Amino acid sequence: MALFDNLDSIKDRAIDLAQTGVAKSKQLAEIAKLKTANLGEEDAIRKAYIEIGKLYYAERGMAPEAAYEALCQKITAAKVNIEENKSRMEEIKSEGNIVDAETVSVEDAVVTPPVVESTAPVEPLAEDKKPEE
Repeated sequence: MALFDNLDSIKDRAIDLAQTGVAKSKQLAEIAKLKTANLGEEDAIRKAYIEIGKLYYAERGMAPEAAYEALCQKITAAKVNIEENKSRMEEIKSEGNIVDAETVSVEDAVVTPPVVESTAPVEPLAEDKKPEE
């Protein structure tokens, strides 16, 4: 009888472990689902911020409040640069008899960011600094 009691005990323990594992899996799955939902919500917030910015720029970009002036100027300058670039592209195309099918799309182009050299001293990161004694 002691052997069967031992086997029953082991069986009960295995069942408990399996149920605990299933419960833990469900909890982890729910956490993953909630994290995914949060990523979607954060994306919705990001899109709303973009729309707010577009709306503000459309309505007030030429006469922004002081807090928004620098950002609106950046947008305006970028738009001017885009139009100048488009004009130059059209000039180049007409000079070389190039059609759009011969040009590389932005998605296909490999863009290498420019190297910016600075003469300013580099501050070490906080974790790289030694504690002052």
